This record gives sequence, C-alpha cells and structure tokens, in this order.
Amino acid sequence: MTLDQLLERPTEWIASEGPHGKIVLSSRVRLARNLRGHPFPEWANRTRRQKVLDIVMPAVAELPAMKEHFAATMDSLSALDKQLLVERHLISRVLSARNHGSGVVINKEETISVMINEEDHLRMQAVRAGLQLQKVFRMIDKVDSELEEQLDYAFSPRFGYLTACPTNVGTGMRASAMLHLPGLVLSNQMGQVIQAVNKLGMAVRGLHGEGTEAQGNLFQISNQVTLGEKESELLERLDKVVLQIVEHEENARLTLLEKEPNRVYDQIGRAYGVLRYAHHLDSKEALNLLSLLRMGVDLELIPASGRAMVDELMMLSQPAHVKRAAGRNLGARERDVWRAELIRGRLRELAAPALDKQPAPPQSEEEAA
Repeated sequence: MTLDQLLERPTEWIASEGPHGKIVLSSRVRLARNLRGHPFPEWANRTRRQKVLDIVMPAVAELPAMKEHFAATMDSLSALDKQLLVERHLISRVLSARNHGSGVVINKEETISVMINEEDHLRMQAVRAGLQLQKVFRMIDKVDSELEEQLDYAFSPRFGYLTACPTNVGTGMRASAMLHLPGLVLSNQMGQVIQAVNKLGMAVRGLHGEGTEAQGNLFQISNQVTLGEKESELLERLDKVVLQIVEHEENARLTLLEKEPNRVYDQIGRAYGVLRYAHHLDSKEALNLLSLLRMGVDLELIPASGRAMVDELMMLSQPAHVKRAAGRNLGARERDVWRAELIRGRLRELAAPALDKQPAPPQSEEEAA
C-alpha cells in the first residue's frame, strides 16, 4: 500500500463516532518495547539501528492485523510525508525527526501503527473513536503478544518491560483519550480540571502530545504511572477520570446555555460566518473556529450530519494536509489562502446554525416595568 492509498480515505477514528463521541474523539493505547541485547535507539549507531529495523519491520508487517498495510523507512519519506503522518497521529514528532534506521508500519484503517527506533525499539499504538480504552488495549495487546513470540523483549522480572525513559518502565503503557472541551474552556474551568487531573496521577497535554498547545479546545488525558500497577488498573482509573471530565463538560455547556445563551450563540454564529466567508485563515484560527462549530452540532444548532464534516476539516486544515491538497509547496500566506478556500467550499454543504432559537435581548428596567 502506498502513502497516497493510505491517505485517500478519512482516518477511521474520525470517520466514525464511538461511545461519548460528542466529547471523546478517540481512545489510544501505546506500548513501548525494546529488544534484549540491543542498545536503545538514542545510544545506537547507524549500523545497530539498521539491524533492529531489519529484525522488527518484517515481523510487524507479517502480523494478521497488518494484512494490508503501509510500511516505510523514515529516510524514504519526504518532510511533507512525515508531517502528514504526525498530523494524523500515526507517528510522533520524535520519529518524524529520524532518518536512517527508523521506520513505521500502519494498517489500512489507521487504527494500528508501529513505530520502529523512535525513543524505543518499538512504539506500537492502537486507536479507536470515542471512549473505548479497554477495546483499544485488547487490540494492541494482541499485536504485542504476537510480536513477543518472535522477538526477544528486554524484560526484568522485578521491573517489567525495560524502556529508554525510566518513566515508561513497567507496563510500558501510555493510554490516552482525546477530548473536546469548549464548554470548560469558555467557562474558565479548564485550569481547575487540569489541577485535579494532575493530582490523580494523570497528565493533560495538547493536540499532538507532550509540549504542544491545546488548539481547537482539544486535550489529551493520559496516565503518568507505568510501574507497579497492572494495565487493567491504569485503564480503569483513566476511564473513570475521563467520564468525570465528560460530565463536567456536559454541565459546563448546559450552564453556559442557561446563563449566557447569547454568548454561546454569538460564538457559534461568528465561527460559522468567518469560516464560511473568510479568504485567509491560519491553522490555529481555523481549528479554534471549527471547534466552536463542532459544539454547535452537539447543541443541535447545526445538523448532526455536520459533525463528520467538521471533524474531517479539523484534520484537513492542518498545514501538511493543505499542502497535499494543493499538490505543491506553499508559503505560509499562500497556505492560509488555500485553507480558507478549502473550508469555504466544504461549508457550502452545511446549513447555517439555527440561531433563531436564541432568547430575546434582555429588557431594561423601564421596558420591564
């Protein structure tokens, strides 16, 4: 499978809606593994990294779950190709900076991705739409078990799986959920939520993980502890935390509608107006405005059929996807023009928000009398 064939269809977890899909876009579980007797990628020279790649890539490609797949070495991909895969959450920014001796294998649905010689010899992940942490874990656990029959993992009876970073030692598992939280952001409650989540041993990160900004009101909630607990315990606790955040987000939206309805309608109406008619949009502005449209769908101000379109535009409006749509390299300003044109064209198919539901303007004391 070529990269163009992989990218010609929407990512599975964006094209479908899972449990609690109004707020939870996706669930992901990532496992870190290393081969016994081989230095970690950061400590390995070019020859030793290539040796690991030659061992791991064929083993991954032959798995039943990867029957139809895209596989590539990092040095065979262009900078644009790498950025496309980063934007689709199929590889990390760390792997995108690698060249010789690193690679990736991705199944055709884009639900399973195995990175080779990133920070660890293997970083394998599974992802699904909505809140499905247990299901996603079972998917990647099956891949892991099948690979462990072929590969000699670095494992300690005392510490568990050995990893390049001490924070991953043990289960080697990072589970996360991508949440859309405009209600908590608009009501200025996000800071309190982050503090509470951190106290529970969880981390809150931006759209593309550690060190990235939470654009589009999108946040990743993930576990921080990997040592001394079973995978099932970590997943259960994360699931409970996510469900609590979902409840807080739902309450925040209802409160905003009850106490500040005009503000909500104004935000959604302005977002639609700018996106529908703008001729220049940078990626950050586009993502933030699309986030408000998505909330408009959730509040039934925009037809439910619009959610899939908005979710897809959230990805297609990112820089590398805009360049790919243009078919050539674009400067930043030209890219912003292309992005605006792309969004305008798609939004012609979407009905304007039904803002006639908004309440009448508040009366003055004299009018009320």
